[in-house]
Amino acid sequence: MTSRIVHPGSPVRTPLVTVILPAKDAGPYIGTTLETLTRQFDDPAALKLVAIDDGSRDDTGALLGHYAGRFPHAEVLRNPEPRGLASARNQGLAHVEGEAFCFVDGDDWMQPQRLAVLAARLRELRCDFLRTDHVTVSGMRRALVRAPYPWRERVVPPREAILPVDEPSMVDYPFAWAGLLHRRMLDRGLAAFPSGLFTAEDRPWVWRLHLEAASFAVVDAPALLYRRGVESSLTQVHDRRQLDFAPALTQVLDLVRADRETDRFLPKAVWTALALSAHHLVRSRRMPPPVRREMRRRIRLLLQDLPAAEVAGVLARLDGPRRRVLARSLRRGGHAG
Repeated sequence: MTSRIVHPGSPVRTPLVTVILPAKDAGPYIGTTLETLTRQFDDPAALKLVAIDDGSRDDTGALLGHYAGRFPHAEVLRNPEPRGLASARNQGLAHVEGEAFCFVDGDDWMQPQRLAVLAARLRELRCDFLRTDHVTVSGMRRALVRAPYPWRERVVPPREAILPVDEPSMVDYPFAWAGLLHRRMLDRGLAAFPSGLFTAEDRPWVWRLHLEAASFAVVDAPALLYRRGVESSLTQVHDRRQLDFAPALTQVLDLVRADRETDRFLPKAVWTALALSAHHLVRSRRMPPPVRREMRRRIRLLLQDLPAAEVAGVLARLDGPRRRVLARSLRRGGHAG
């Protein structure tokens, strides 16, 4: 059962931005995350912190409780057992106040005034959501990762940023923390993640945003810094949580099939399913045998559900190494791999 702690000193004035911070066993890093959140606005009451301790076994919960006292608006939710990132983020969505909201993970951090800049740009551009570049951090190395959209500060329908098929686009940039969303995305039911997914939860999330929201823009802002190589990160583990990638891609395909422009976007969804399947087939070689077998079984089922014409079109443009990795699973899924 989730316990809830509300900071009692909150002022009456409604915050401008709510930050949703889920964390599990993030003790070595979360102090940096929280410290940078105190530097986002000149007026600290402009930010509300909603922190979710998702079944941590270290001092994450204690650190969240300690820092909550530094925010005029703060709530700390505690899950006795882990529910997963998607469910934890959804818990946070139920506590959003103000005009906008965003996500941050417990091992990442923000440069000062990032949220103040994004809140101002969201209001000036009057769009549904904003996306930004981010900076990856690996030890002492930092690298800028640009959002794969060529136009900046331009408000456009999000579905116009889904294509091209075989090059990176905004649906290939699913990071929930790389931007800011207007609260109408929550009111319209577009902000929630598929419950229960432990990985790839952001894939159907970003597709739904780009298919159903009315407007977005890619803007420049102080950076969010994404820490890579963290041992507890889902990008590093090889256990059963990785199996959720297949049902997440199935949800993407269902969204596209139900869309009014399914013929236009289905090749992109198929490309994504094939490319990610190749990636996970390679990763499965390092998984325990039972998990590896289950991963390959789920990939075969995913591929079996793909339309043959789109598979053939994508394979004709897919590079040789990925075609070779996919060949056996495609044949077992009924395709000529």
